[in-house]
Amino acid sequence: MRRNSIHKQGLYLGSVPERAAAGGRGSTPLILDHDLDVLPEAGRHLTVAGLAGYVEDLAGRISAAGVKAGQHVVVHKAANFDVWLLATAVARTGAVPVMLSHTLDGPTLAALMERLDRPHLLTDGPKLEALAGLPLAELTRGVISVGASAPGVVSLGEFAGSPGVRPRLQGLDEPAMITHTSGTTGIPKLVVHTPRTMRARLRPQLVLLALMRKRETVAIHIAFGHSRMFAAMALCLTKGMPVLLVNRGAPEDVAEFFVEHRPGLIEALPNSFLAWENLADDPRKPFASVKYFSSTFDAIHPRTVRRLLGASGRRAQFFQIYGQSEVGPAVGRPYYRWSAHRMDGRCVGYPLPGSARVRLVSQNGKRPSAQNPGLIDARWDGIAKTYHGEQERYDANVHDGWWRTGDVGYRSKFGCLHMLDREIDMIPGVGSSLEIEDLVLDRLEELVELVVVLGPDSRGVPIVCTHGDEPLDRDRWRTAVAAYPQLADPIQIPLAELPRTATMKTRRVELSRRLEEKLLQQQG
Repeated sequence: MRRNSIHKQGLYLGSVPERAAAGGRGSTPLILDHDLDVLPEAGRHLTVAGLAGYVEDLAGRISAAGVKAGQHVVVHKAANFDVWLLATAVARTGAVPVMLSHTLDGPTLAALMERLDRPHLLTDGPKLEALAGLPLAELTRGVISVGASAPGVVSLGEFAGSPGVRPRLQGLDEPAMITHTSGTTGIPKLVVHTPRTMRARLRPQLVLLALMRKRETVAIHIAFGHSRMFAAMALCLTKGMPVLLVNRGAPEDVAEFFVEHRPGLIEALPNSFLAWENLADDPRKPFASVKYFSSTFDAIHPRTVRRLLGASGRRAQFFQIYGQSEVGPAVGRPYYRWSAHRMDGRCVGYPLPGSARVRLVSQNGKRPSAQNPGLIDARWDGIAKTYHGEQERYDANVHDGWWRTGDVGYRSKFGCLHMLDREIDMIPGVGSSLEIEDLVLDRLEELVELVVVLGPDSRGVPIVCTHGDEPLDRDRWRTAVAAYPQLADPIQIPLAELPRTATMKTRRVELSRRLEEKLLQQQG
């Protein structure tokens, strides 16, 4: 096996920065909008060569702290670029980084660590305080902090100056990283990625990047522990594309950062773009330099796409990619300013070069259609290897070699995959909740978010959030939803109270649970 971090068969996270630096990309800049907890002296302006040195240094410290090849190391700390840096250093030692979001609560974290059978825990001071009620001595092999040491906790600072370690590479099909699902329906599943599956997921975007006429500065605003973050960084470092790493996602912070550094490509989650769409009217024009917008995994509202494309001063395109944590990118499609007004938010795209095959399976023996949606399956070598500790649960999703995504949809006569809803989120008599959300958001610009969920009486209940939490105009609402008499009256909540996952997905099942709980309280 070639000792290469991104050869045609496998992606080896621990050597990506080093290989990029050795390949003539060492001076490529990376600019952060935040400080690193583990290396505060590094500042906010890095280079690929400097990054490679930091990864080697941290890998030496992590090894000196007792982490051995093949062991699990949970990375659970405040959200910033440290998360990627530490995970890459863990991978360099030959251990398996397990990315558990900072948004997970204590009981969920404990359940996942039990499934991992006493991993190391790599964390920070604030998280240690939050986890004070957990029996960490029983749940872990040891606790390592990026901050100060404490009883039962060693600090990475204690191991400064430890000898660096050379990358230790797993077999192509051995576990190389573990992430988790969104947990929208309960305890998240631990998704196991291998060098082979991670490398396969780069193929479609390597093809797309090859079509770019010039190297662009890439702004990334994704959960730092998400599998997509590691793919995005591998692509940027290998191709020598300057990177802007965005942690402060509030619109005003983003505007200032983009005005100063002027990205040419932005990759962010759909709900981040939704939160930023009002910046299209900002006189500073923070999106004026953007040639490419890229939104991964979830469908995005057409209104958002139109507004962002209109805010660019270039002939911009918005590329939407549909997939999931277990599958990676499956289908996608571009939108342009001249075509975005015809955008159907449910049309999530066409097969990508080198990507997954997708099929639709009938639920009732009849051909899948808009009125009779089928189950969406995917098949390729980018699908995650297993769910750690839950092989039976993983196997239940595999049907004749095809992975069942849990989404339902159909293909248009032109071959575009339409994703209508998650199977678990379907509401009797409503059709597609996501389609209703798209259409009503188009009609009511005062809405910053709309989520239709199953209510206690089995009706679709619209949960609405407005700009600045201004009261909803009920007359305008009734006009906008006149075609949907099956919907219950809307419930308005502050945007800050909308339950979300680490990747900003709305936790629809949790919203339904809260509605039921509220009804029971009223009845009691």
